[in-house]
Amino acid sequence: MISINTILQIPQTLNNLKVEDVANQHLSVFDLIMKGGIILIPIGILSIIAIYLIAEKYFVISKGTKVIASVRANFKLHVKNNEPDKALTALQAGSGAYRAIFTHFLKNINHPVKEVESEIENVSNIEVAKLNRNINYLGIIAGVAPMLGFIGTISGIIKIFYNISVTDNISIGIIAGGLYEKMISSGSGLIVGVIAYCGYHVLNMKLDRFITFVEAESFDVLNSVKENRK
Repeated sequence: MISINTILQIPQTLNNLKVEDVANQHLSVFDLIMKGGIILIPIGILSIIAIYLIAEKYFVISKGTKVIASVRANFKLHVKNNEPDKALTALQAGSGAYRAIFTHFLKNINHPVKEVESEIENVSNIEVAKLNRNINYLGIIAGVAPMLGFIGTISGIIKIFYNISVTDNISIGIIAGGLYEKMISSGSGLIVGVIAYCGYHVLNMKLDRFITFVEAESFDVLNSVKENRK
């Protein structure tokens, strides 16, 4: 025969079982992604593009801005000694934008100094533009990805409140469950945006350092040319 105490304990036992069930539920990353909605597809595509651009441009910029110390030293020494042919030969052992910029400088070394200075600046801008190609796409992704995430979240919230208005059922479980699923898109968009933003600025900092370096080198070699013409 079932006692009254046993009957009274049934609701508490059921509640304990529900708590244990909830505690034992673990969502994998894949489960979260699947619950994020269709808006995660374009966000996922943007993440692939961003990672590819960061890796590809980092390799290109690192290779393009690399300066071999021995090549640089020999080139500047021959310019200082007024030996442009030897300077050109020394420069050919190098690579990248540094070689392209100062090879052009040597080919115009007999022109007026102001003209040579202008030529160096123009060639430097062209070479940096080549290295900078497609980096601005990272800036676009950094702005677009978070907005796509917010769009996914807002559309989900609208759907939740529409269902509440239709069913006239205000349940914390329904609201919280639907809301956390839609917040996944916002989180994903922000993560992709942060990756693209950081990549964009890291790459631009590498280019800025190279530009500053080339300006200092140009100043040195032009001073050597002026000294040789006195």
